[in-house]
Amino acid sequence: MKRRQGASVPLMNLDDKNRRKRIMLAESLKGKSVIVTGSSKGIGKGIARVFARHGAKVLVVARDLQAAETTARELVAAGGTASGFSADVTRFEDMEKMARAAAERHGGVDVLCANAGVFPQMKMEELSPETWDEVMAINLKGTFLSVKACIPYLKKSDQGRIVITSSITGPVTGFPGWTHYGATKAGQLGFMRTACMELAKYRITVNAVLPGNIVTEGLDALGPEYMKGMAAAVPLGTLGEVEDIGHAALFFASREAGYITGQTLIVDGGQVLPESPDALRQM
Repeated sequence: MKRRQGASVPLMNLDDKNRRKRIMLAESLKGKSVIVTGSSKGIGKGIARVFARHGAKVLVVARDLQAAETTARELVAAGGTASGFSADVTRFEDMEKMARAAAERHGGVDVLCANAGVFPQMKMEELSPETWDEVMAINLKGTFLSVKACIPYLKKSDQGRIVITSSITGPVTGFPGWTHYGATKAGQLGFMRTACMELAKYRITVNAVLPGNIVTEGLDALGPEYMKGMAAAVPLGTLGEVEDIGHAALFFASREAGYITGQTLIVDGGQVLPESPDALRQM
């Protein structure tokens, strides 16, 4: 029966349609081969957990093989498919071996989550050139090398996706002690904006998630006062969980996000929005 103009759509039909969309999003990663660098702990582990829960076959990558395999076993125990792999993102030969291992174990490479990173807090006057180079090598060069190694495999995928873990620090905000870290995170977005153009002809998308303050082992090390202060600066009143970043990465990797590339998604509970601390006191 033809619906007359202006007639409302029954709520049950809308609910059914939304339910189908949620199911499609959950299913679009099922059976896909996903690499997550730096995934034995922290945000990377949260990303790996979300993908495994949605049926992806996850290669857990870390420099420490034992830590990678421990995380992989946890994912398998929870009903997922995963295996651990030891690799250093600053070494291209390691990244090539990583991509080859994912293809051999899981049938290809459909998604690369370039997540590996370090953030040693150190103000610029104390920051050594050697530490600067180390952070650049892991956070920025490591992103490039992992992407480059995976391109031949992503080109063969019908759902080739690259998701970069950047940060609000650098691209949007600044914080004392993180000049080196902020530079790499801003650099990742510069890399992304041209990489997505070069890879578009292969229907490979490149996007980035920008976490705010997320509860991880690294954040714990900064102390309870730091965490309390950071939570107070977030309009939602709490720090984020690692799986919040995992869900954002899952969306970018989904079939439904196939027409989104070169974009960023800030996941920070609204942290970057207040123009001053007084704005939060007015809430």
